[in-house]
Amino acid sequence: MLEPSYNHTMESPGTFFLLGIPGFQSSYLWLAISLSTMYSIALLGNMLIIIVICMDSTLQEPMYFFLCVLAAVDVVMASSVVPKMVSIFSSGDRSISFNACFTQMYFVHAATAVETGLLLAMAFDRYVAICKPLHYMRILTRHVMLGISVTITVRAVIFMTPLSWMLSHLPFCTSNVVPHSYCEHMAVAKLACADPMPSSLYSLIFSSIIVGSDVAFISASYTLILKAVFGLSSRNAQWKALSTCGSHVGVMALYYLPGMASIYVAWLGQDRVPLHTQVLLADLYLIIPPTLNPIIYGIRTRQIRERTWSLLTHCFFPQRTQGS
Repeated sequence: MLEPSYNHTMESPGTFFLLGIPGFQSSYLWLAISLSTMYSIALLGNMLIIIVICMDSTLQEPMYFFLCVLAAVDVVMASSVVPKMVSIFSSGDRSISFNACFTQMYFVHAATAVETGLLLAMAFDRYVAICKPLHYMRILTRHVMLGISVTITVRAVIFMTPLSWMLSHLPFCTSNVVPHSYCEHMAVAKLACADPMPSSLYSLIFSSIIVGSDVAFISASYTLILKAVFGLSSRNAQWKALSTCGSHVGVMALYYLPGMASIYVAWLGQDRVPLHTQVLLADLYLIIPPTLNPIIYGIRTRQIRERTWSLLTHCFFPQRTQGS
C-alpha cells in the first residue's frame, strides 16, 4: 500500500493527518476487518445489555444500574475512535479537522475517566452487597446511585476541560501529522511549537490521582470483602459470594492493566519501546474492554444471560415463544 505524501508544514492549521500504526501498513486491511468485527461485537453486546436491563423490571438492582451505565460509556468510548481507525486502515482517509480532533480527544479521555469511576462504584456495590446485605437497598437508593453517576461524570468533565483548553490553545506551526491512530493527547502535544510540558504534566498528575485514588478505594473494598467472605463458615457460601465479584475483577483487569501500561510506556518508555507498539497498545486499550465487557458479564451473570437469551429468542423465534 502506497503512503500518501503529506506536507509536513501546517499550511492548513484546521486539519491534522493521522498516521495510523507506523510500520504496519501491510496489515492495514487485516486491522480494518478485525477492528470492524470487534466494534460490531462491542455495539451489539453493550446495546443488548442496556436494552435488557432497561426493559426487565427484575434487573433494577444497583449492580445492574451501574452495569447499564458502564455499557453506555463503552459504546461512547469505542465509537469515538474505531470508525475513524477503520477509515484510516481501509480507505486511507487520514485527515481530521482541528475541532474534530480535540472533540475526539475530549470524549476518549473523559470516557476513560468515567469508566474508572464506575469500576469504583461497582466495587462499592459489591462491598455493600456482601458486607452489609441487610442494608443493601437502603444504602444504595436510586438517588444515591444517580448522585454517584453524576459525581463521576462531573469529575471527568472537571479533569478534561482544562486539559483540552490548554492543548487546543497551543500553537501548531510545524507538522500536522499525528503519529497515531487517533488524537491521543501526548501524540498531538508533541506537534506544538510551544512547550507542551504543562499540559502533559497536568495529564499525568491528574490521571494518576484519579486512577490511583480509585484503585486504592477498590483495593480497600475488596480487602473488606475478602475478610467478610473468609469469615463465613460455609465453603459454598464463600464460593457464591466470591463468584458475584468474578465479573467485576475481570473487567477491572481488562481496563487497568493495558491502560496503565499504555500511559506509562508513552511517558517513560518512548525511547525504548517502538512507536508501533505504543500506538497498538493504546488502540487495543480503547477497543478490547468495550468488546469483552458485555461478553464477561453475559457469561458470568446468570440473570443477564437468561434475559438476553429470552429477548433474542422472542425477537428471532416469536412462534417458539408463543407456542411455549
